[in-house]
Amino acid sequence: MYKRVIETYEHNTFEERGRKYFINGKETNSYTFKYDYYWMMGDNRHQSQDSRFWGFVPETHIVGKASMIWFSSENGIRWNRLFKMIK
Repeated sequence: MYKRVIETYEHNTFEERGRKYFINGKETNSYTFKYDYYWMMGDNRHQSQDSRFWGFVPETHIVGKASMIWFSSENGIRWNRLFKMIK
């Protein structure tokens, strides 16, 4: 779960050998992240491509905040939710 973050965003090497973990070639049993990361959840739990699909999101990659429901459907369009502001 953390391998991608440690390698891609923290710029370290990560290896698992048996039940031992190595970061930058050194055996370790703990790691302190350099940056903050978020777990993003979509609003359609059965079909969202969210953090369950792409993993943790670095804080530096967050560019905005949801403010409105643009579209909503479940067995048809839910007209009462379209363009509703998020509190």
